[in-house]
Amino acid sequence: MIHPNAKIYPTAIVHPDATIGEASEIGPYCIIGKDVVLGANCRLHSHVVIDEHTTLGDNNEIYPFASIGLKTQDLKYKGGITKTVIGSHNTFREYVTVHSATGDGETTIVGSYNHILAYCHIAHNVVLGNHIIMSNVATLAGHVIVQDYAVIGGLAAIHQFCRIGKMAIIGGCSKVVQDVPPYMLGDGNPATTRTINKVGMERNGVPEEAQSALKQAYKILFREGLNTTEAIKKIKSELPQLNEIRELVEFIETSERGIAR
Repeated sequence: MIHPNAKIYPTAIVHPDATIGEASEIGPYCIIGKDVVLGANCRLHSHVVIDEHTTLGDNNEIYPFASIGLKTQDLKYKGGITKTVIGSHNTFREYVTVHSATGDGETTIVGSYNHILAYCHIAHNVVLGNHIIMSNVATLAGHVIVQDYAVIGGLAAIHQFCRIGKMAIIGGCSKVVQDVPPYMLGDGNPATTRTINKVGMERNGVPEEAQSALKQAYKILFREGLNTTEAIKKIKSELPQLNEIRELVEFIETSERGIAR
């Protein structure tokens, strides 16, 4: 169903089973597949491909040659219905690729208010949170989780099953093979945790008390020569149990790949 107020350029191809929301614009040579749901006020500039079983919320802007919801590149794919679900108020710049999940019934998820710059890749089964920036050519492998307000630098590559914590920042050209904890700065090849993300915390209104506690937690984790278990025990016993500290501890305790040290 196409909303009467939607604008479809004559050279665009829209599958009859797609749903196009109010005031959305589909530009020249775009291709919209079967069972695509496009919310209100979305703008597809030109040459955008949105493949079947993909849902986008409202106010998304997609630039030329971006491809959303196409078949996974994972060789384990055996068919079935896989999905891509995207929130609202996202920007996908030129040549961005977002792939559908691998297993039947599985979903690749992108939240809202994300800014995905040119040539970025979001692979199968990724879970991307909200308010995230991915700089040019940043790449997320399959099953990566990126939490809210994280920033991933240009040309950075994140290994399969890694997690990037809330408000963490990844330096450009980094190779991330283990989890980068919340509020921290990861950089290098392979990436290590270098310091707290002070600028990011300031920009996002993290209280000074929490910033100070996270700085102490960083020193305990990465500068005192303790193993992870010892460091967590010391953080719990010596630092104020603020929300930010609890988030950091929980992230580390649930890490399956270990943290980037």
